Amino acid sequence: MNTDLTSSVVARQNILNNQYALDKLEAHLQLGGLILQGEIIFTKAQVANILDIDERTVDRYLTRESGELKSNGYRILKGKLLKELKLNYVDDISVVDIIDPKSPSLGVFNFRSLLNLSMLITESEKAKAIRSRLLDIVLDVVAEKSGGHTRFINQRDADYLPTAYMEESYRKQFTDALRDYLDMGNYKYGVYTDKIYQAIFRENSAEYKKILNLADVDKTRETMYVEVLKVIASFESGLAMELKNKSESLGRKLMPEELDQLILLAQESPFLKPSIEDARVRMASRDLGFRAALHHKLEEYIQAVPQGDFDRFLGEKSRSLEEQLSDTRTLDVLKRLKDR
Repeated sequence: MNTDLTSSVVARQNILNNQYALDKLEAHLQLGGLILQGEIIFTKAQVANILDIDERTVDRYLTRESGELKSNGYRILKGKLLKELKLNYVDDISVVDIIDPKSPSLGVFNFRSLLNLSMLITESEKAKAIRSRLLDIVLDVVAEKSGGHTRFINQRDADYLPTAYMEESYRKQFTDALRDYLDMGNYKYGVYTDKIYQAIFRENSAEYKKILNLADVDKTRETMYVEVLKVIASFESGLAMELKNKSESLGRKLMPEELDQLILLAQESPFLKPSIEDARVRMASRDLGFRAALHHKLEEYIQAVPQGDFDRFLGEKSRSLEEQLSDTRTLDVLKRLKDR
């Protein structure tokens, strides 16, 4: 997976979608700019000066990368907004030179699109320095917000505890079914846990732990996202029922190859396949964005982490597991699940 900011859209967007990092970067870099309706903006001339490049270089990137830059905040001011900007700086001599009072339009960058441009430009040493600094700050912000424990950043999701509790009950149904209906030694529990993992996200437990740099004592499911846990629960619940039904219809325990066939059918089931695809996207994308962990076998599923996920795992509503366990509302939810 290419993580070079100058050539990877996903790597760039994983920074630009992290508003918490952008806020800290804006305060740290102090790039100046103009103020319009409470937002800092930059003209093409200012951007060229900040990055120590020619305005024609800015134009070239605006042409070549217009879609990405516009999606991250570059825009053309016209009409009332442009008039307001001109009126705000009519007496500012330093600004008169960069805003033509007779021009009917003006292209401007906000802070986000300026950072976007600095991640694209290869001709500028200043852009290179900004890229280096922003990577450090992004890592610091994620570490700070997660309490330094990115391995368990999944647990900051408000839905994690109820989902983990639910998944554990379906896990017991599956292990009970293996005990009662599969003709195989006790090592079957580990073998078929791995086969389910491989069906869902193409890795066994050992591979997953290595990618996330987990200790032997760490439990894999305690590091998994809600969407992944839900698919595992669905997979185990369905297999438990299929295993029981087939065993009873045959009047004997199933052989391993027969259960293997049931797993293949479940993996291709139109009822499960969309959820499996979604789980792969979530795991591959979030682990790269939050944990700097690359799932090579899921590389084709990697996307930029959406802004909502940064709120979900780093925002004010996200809380550590300890904080959630001290909340009586969370405990009430767990009690209701227990009493079902």
